[in-house]
Amino acid sequence: MERPQRISLDGGVRRSFARLLSVLTLLAVMGVLLALGWLFVMYPDSEGPRTDADEIVIEVPEGMTLRELATELKAADVIVHPEVWIVYMRLRGLDRHLRQGKIRLRAPMTPEEVARHATTRLGRIQVRITIPEGFNRFEIAARLAEFGVCPADEFLEATEDTSLLASYGVEANDAEGYLFPDTYEFDDQTKPRRVVERMLANWTRRWEDVERDHAAALAKLQGWSTHEIVTLASIVEKEAAVAAERPRIAGVFRNRLRSRRFLPRRRLQADPTVQYGCIAEPEAAPSCAQYNGEITRAMLDDRDNPYNTYRHSGLPPGPISNPGAASLVAVIDPEVHDYYYFVARGRGEHHFSKTLRQHNIAVRRNGQQ
Repeated sequence: MERPQRISLDGGVRRSFARLLSVLTLLAVMGVLLALGWLFVMYPDSEGPRTDADEIVIEVPEGMTLRELATELKAADVIVHPEVWIVYMRLRGLDRHLRQGKIRLRAPMTPEEVARHATTRLGRIQVRITIPEGFNRFEIAARLAEFGVCPADEFLEATEDTSLLASYGVEANDAEGYLFPDTYEFDDQTKPRRVVERMLANWTRRWEDVERDHAAALAKLQGWSTHEIVTLASIVEKEAAVAAERPRIAGVFRNRLRSRRFLPRRRLQADPTVQYGCIAEPEAAPSCAQYNGEITRAMLDDRDNPYNTYRHSGLPPGPISNPGAASLVAVIDPEVHDYYYFVARGRGEHHFSKTLRQHNIAVRRNGQQ
């Protein structure tokens, strides 16, 4: 039986094959290096897709995988190539350190910026947060916690630091009214005291502007302290849904405080003050036990609520919200008129009346019985 012949390569063929293999290997290595170079040098700073959304919020529950997150980001037009972003995150060892809760993003963002917001391994992120005019300190605390700036309870505690308040010229038991509404940029996990300091400093600057620009009107407010102006402005801020009505509403409250015609005398009779009492001091008034955001007749009748301006004359113990500059100016320089009453008539606007009879007619017309 004949043995099969063994095919052998001569030396020249073997050398050519070895060179080809070396070239292919070199090309493969260069390709990998180029790909890695692009992934770590060019890709991280490449511009992401544009979208019309001002803010994109992605919810990351416990146990969410990197692939699931990448799919969500792609669907929200935050990243273009989810598979590439996944490789980028895994090669950097970031896939096992995803942030939990809400991730807030602004398009367009680079892949590196998205990674920084998506993981806890790349240090702090900058949070842009808007505090609307009329928010009270409890609402501000909740928003700061939601955006990951600082815990709500620690922020509220910092707002009650009287030594801190005094350093900014605020003579009050808490910072309500002096946390100036604005858009701020904080690092996540900022110390609550630092957040309060930023907001108080902003209030100080804005108040100095108001004092300078309305010095003549302020001079006419004889007997009014800054705290009283801020307190009334905080009520105007809650009542005025339409900016143009702020001076008129301020005029109504000024009329109620100083006129003998309005009875009961010097009672502001403002619903938002009753609500604030149930938020700030719920244990003080029995009627607040079941408070769910709606005002009841029992709440309006409850004298134990220190903020109930239906039962207590004059201003409440302190501000009930944080007013903006326009409401401060409205109190300093209110519209002069003979109105004592107002009732909502839709689209944020109010109907104003001079007498109780006219007011009752307006109430019936606007379905406010």
